[in-house]
Amino acid sequence: MKNFTYYQPKSYEAAVGLLDEERGKAEILGGGTDLMDLMKEYVAQPDRVVSLSAVPGQELNNITRDDSKEIIGIGAMVSLARIAENPVLRQIYPGLTTAAGIIGGPQIRNMGTLGGNLCQRNRCWYFRDEHVNCLLKGGRRCYAIDGENQYHAIFTKGHPCVIVNPSTLAPVLIALSATANVFGPRGARRIPLDQFFQAPGKADQREHVLAGNEMVSSVSIPMAGFANASYEVRHKQSHDWPLVQAAVAFHLAGGRAQNVRIVLGHVAPTPHVAAEAMQAMEGKEVTEATAAEAGRIATKGAEPLPQNGYKLKLVEVAVKRALLTAAGATRYWEV
Repeated sequence: MKNFTYYQPKSYEAAVGLLDEERGKAEILGGGTDLMDLMKEYVAQPDRVVSLSAVPGQELNNITRDDSKEIIGIGAMVSLARIAENPVLRQIYPGLTTAAGIIGGPQIRNMGTLGGNLCQRNRCWYFRDEHVNCLLKGGRRCYAIDGENQYHAIFTKGHPCVIVNPSTLAPVLIALSATANVFGPRGARRIPLDQFFQAPGKADQREHVLAGNEMVSSVSIPMAGFANASYEVRHKQSHDWPLVQAAVAFHLAGGRAQNVRIVLGHVAPTPHVAAEAMQAMEGKEVTEATAAEAGRIATKGAEPLPQNGYKLKLVEVAVKRALLTAAGATRYWEV
């Protein structure tokens, strides 16, 4: 990899002071499970690597509960393993802990962080190949559109690049109405997670809306009493990336779903909010029939590429099973 200067600042201010508005000159190091790969592949070639491991503070490194504000905060440097194992999170947000608990393998979960999972780069093999000058590296075309695209987006309308957003925690956090707490040279700001991601189309854009000199410090999740779940479809149960993910959250009142949220992962350049499916489930009992219908409606607007039309059926299955799981139904598919 290219030579770089390593920094270990001891405050938020010092950390963002070492970053740069221009993309690529400096990169934040959390757990390093993504950045090190990018650097070894010469996709990322920063002059400065800024580690957050020495920045003190409860917000960045801990899971906190504020009952007065009915909010739970998860620091950006909290590992995926800690999220998966936390008893409070497991009780209130089973969808989140389920998603965190099956990312990668044990080594990845113990090193990877919340902030890194949200801000990681996409996994498109053309982007990750140092020899391919794709659209996101300053090239003129997205090679996946006419190339090998079996794992790419099916919601592609208007997107010049057909990557899928790689974050498995993002769909769940969006369904739970979470907010990212961000720190930059002008101080702190808050970004609702459903506004945090963008579909990049050129080299100076990332999969999120942060400026080059901003960082995520934590995520805040309201304790709203949502029934919630996440369901993924993969090729295999060992270390693998999901083909499709569905995250759901809703209130159960009189046996009927209210304030329904359905968010799809790994099917579009950003986490995809399935608005029509949400409307279809609103006020309905969560049954095999209504959940299956919501799954079918969730595929509306999809425009599969030549090799990934199979994802349509996976979306139907994932949405149905996520809704049934959140409602407490027997998971008959696991028997």
